[in-house]
Parts: sequence; C-alpha cells; structure tokens
Amino acid sequence: MTKIGTLYGLGVGPGDPELITVKAFRLLQQTPVIAYPKKRMGSKSYAHQIAEMYVQPAAGNKEMLGLVFPMTRDPEILEREWNNTVELVWERLSEGKDVAFVTEGDPMFYSTFIHMMRVMQDEHPEVPIVTVPGVSSFLGAASRFNLPLADGDEQIGIIPATEDKEAMRQAIATHDCVIFLKVAKVLPMIIGLLKEMNLVDKAAVATKVTSSEEMVWTDVRELERAELSYLTLMVVKKS
Repeated sequence: MTKIGTLYGLGVGPGDPELITVKAFRLLQQTPVIAYPKKRMGSKSYAHQIAEMYVQPAAGNKEMLGLVFPMTRDPEILEREWNNTVELVWERLSEGKDVAFVTEGDPMFYSTFIHMMRVMQDEHPEVPIVTVPGVSSFLGAASRFNLPLADGDEQIGIIPATEDKEAMRQAIATHDCVIFLKVAKVLPMIIGLLKEMNLVDKAAVATKVTSSEEMVWTDVRELERAELSYLTLMVVKKS
C-alpha cells in the first residue's frame, strides 16, 4: 500500500524573498510538488514568485501545481470549486508525494491554506498536515516603520477593517495598538475616525510591505482620496 504524502503549509513571508525560514527553504528543496495560489489573469502572487526563487522545476524532479481559488460568495460554487482544488492536491498525496502549499505571510493567519486544510481534513482525514510559520505582513510593517507594536502590558488588536465605524472606534479605544488589515476599501472612513479621536498623527500605512512594490505613508492625511492595493494595512499606535 502506498504511503500517503504529507501536506505542508509553508509561510513564505509578506513579500521580501529573504524573509523565509530555513525550515521552509529546506521543505521547498525537498518536496516534489509545490502548490501555489494561481491568479486567473496570469500574474504571479508573492508566494509563487518566492517559491520559484528557491526551486528548479525545469530540472524535472519538481512539479509546480497552480491552484485557482474561487472569488465568489456563492456557497454552492465555493463548495464545488474547493472540492475540485483539494482533489487535485489529493491526487498527488495519494501517490505518496509530499505537497508544499506556499502562502504569503503565515499559513495560520487569514490564509488560503486554512480552508485548504479544513476541506482536506473533512474529505481525507488520513492526510498528515504540517504547517511552517512565516512572517506576517503586520510584523513586516512594524519593522519597516521601526515601531514596537507592543511592550510590557500593552494590548494589541489585529482587526480586519470594515465599514462598521463604531466597531472600528471601539477597537481603537480598547487597545494600545491596532493593526487594521485590508484597510484600503474603508481608508477615508478610518482616517476620518482617527481625526475625530485626535489620533491621526499616530497612524502609518503600508501597501505590499517588504516587497519590491512596497509603499509607505507616515502622514495618512495624504491618503484621504487615494485608491490603494488590497494588500494595504494601517498601524495605529497610541503611545
């Protein structure tokens, strides 16, 4: 009986190819199948770009498995497409091949791998699953801003930014530091809220942090009418 391969979730960092762990590098070298999120329009994600820097698929001993994930809220389409995607990975695992799924940031933090893992556990519970931590974007931003996120007894909140202004106000009010993820879609509202709370000078914004396309702003007033990338976050540090 063929031994079932292991599914690895590899965090490869927020964009800088050097922000990858030694363990993730080793597994990229050793694993015969590298799975990655594939964009429909052909452009490469950071995870794909980083993985390609550390493997040589042309040598013939490595398969690069691009996986397209559905961008919809329709539950029937989501279930069907996710099951199809997981079955593509299962085909390799059932042949005894290990599969390394590369993901930006950390595999257990707002990652595509989380759903991959859950569906795989439901459909094929016999598959061994191992995750390797990676550097998350908010940690890259803290380094870029040279800003301690938390010290001593300070409390930190990591909040997906939404249009619920009062919930965003409460998040700021109840934490010493708040990281707003995916903030671009509500940036004018958040900036207005910071002005109301006299905290606009305590905020900084980064988009595609640590990557070659990185942009940072320490005066967020400049962004009240800006249209920024989906991969944008804001750090608000009150002290």
